[in-house]
Amino acid sequence: MTLIKSISGIRGTIGGPAGDTLNPLDIVKFTSAYATFIRKSTKNPTNKIVVGRDARISGEMVKNVVCGTLMGMGYDVINIGLASTPTTELAVTMAGADGGIIITASHNPRHWNALKLLNARGEFLTKDDGNEVLAIAEAEAFEYADVDHMGKYTEENFDDRHIEAVLNLKLADLEAIKNAGFRVVVDSINSVGGIILPKLLDKLGVEYKFLNGEPNGDFAHNPEPLEKNLTGIMDELAKGGYDLGIVVDPDVDRLAFICEDGKMFGEEYTLVSVADYVLEHTPGATVSNLSSTRALRDVTEKHGGVYSAAAVGEVNVTTKMREVGAVIGGEGNGGVIYPESHYGRDALVGIALFLSSLAHKGMKVSELRKTFPEYFIAKNRIDLTPSTDVDAILVKVKEMFAAQADAKVNDIDGIKIDFPGKWVHLRKSNTEPIIRVYSEAHTMEEADEIGKKLMGVVYSFQ
Repeated sequence: MTLIKSISGIRGTIGGPAGDTLNPLDIVKFTSAYATFIRKSTKNPTNKIVVGRDARISGEMVKNVVCGTLMGMGYDVINIGLASTPTTELAVTMAGADGGIIITASHNPRHWNALKLLNARGEFLTKDDGNEVLAIAEAEAFEYADVDHMGKYTEENFDDRHIEAVLNLKLADLEAIKNAGFRVVVDSINSVGGIILPKLLDKLGVEYKFLNGEPNGDFAHNPEPLEKNLTGIMDELAKGGYDLGIVVDPDVDRLAFICEDGKMFGEEYTLVSVADYVLEHTPGATVSNLSSTRALRDVTEKHGGVYSAAAVGEVNVTTKMREVGAVIGGEGNGGVIYPESHYGRDALVGIALFLSSLAHKGMKVSELRKTFPEYFIAKNRIDLTPSTDVDAILVKVKEMFAAQADAKVNDIDGIKIDFPGKWVHLRKSNTEPIIRVYSEAHTMEEADEIGKKLMGVVYSFQ
């Protein structure tokens, strides 16, 4: 498997020939490049960098290489150990560090790992910053510290401070949650959710049962929180006796809920439901990426707010959120970004706000789900030859639909065409000769139909 380099870091599979996988040589190179960038770009440096990781089997090896390299670059390392992505993001600002590295491949399978790079605000690097890191790595333009100026190594745990920050959110109603007496089942996919979520739920007074709770990195199923991977927890909920199912991915930035009857709440509706609760109390603007459900726009407008779409990618969403002053935003993959906490996807924040909403409304989860607009998203792909000029095809698609009165075209990230009651989003892959085709409508059949129609248009242009 080829090592994947992007503005957000590097990722790949563990083991195999050097150059083809995520190996110690590349880890050293990209960590050195990141440290060089941070030193060049930090105005008032503290000379500290935070490192946190999920529970992947390869995590210990990668962590040791990363921490040693940072020390060799002259940085003091604060290793926060097994920690969620949002915990690591918050730890950067809490520790007053110059940046942070998260060692996680998020929802990828167990043989993957990655380095995700943070700035001094605990947020992912911008596109320009990420490209500069890649350029430094390519040129190997870094210099290591001499023996008298190597960095120091310390260990610190930030879980309790993260939880305290969540509990202190104005809309996290601890009393209402405790009085509701919720019983939940949690699937933490053998990673760090099994460490931090019991602490959070204890503080919230929620009774719980964990599935796949041991943080050993040996994932019991495909770790992406999609319905096809969650039959175990869905079956447990279907037995009865629980109010809710909670599912997180290995680094706890994505969040999915399961209704009390064992049916999916819908990962797209994690953000929609939390946003509905937030907007009810603090009306304002919202943001999600172009491939997320239109239900967020509908809910936002119901509360008198303005919805904006951003290009796919967390940093694009947070940039747009700052631009429009959004009170909440995120991504349809279960990523909730609540600025009152921090500008990063955070499953702990999502859990606290969702349970607060549920407690206030006094509904079953399945009943709450029925209060939101009903949409379905179909996902397809168009396989192309490596020589295909994808950009030229997308330009032709844009020109074809720009003249249609019932179509609104957005080209900030591929081509998205909004029709009354439905949309289609075409995005080219950065790593493969394919176009991803996402489409949404009020029924799955209609969503798939409009997606296939646009696929036909693309094929006609080849």
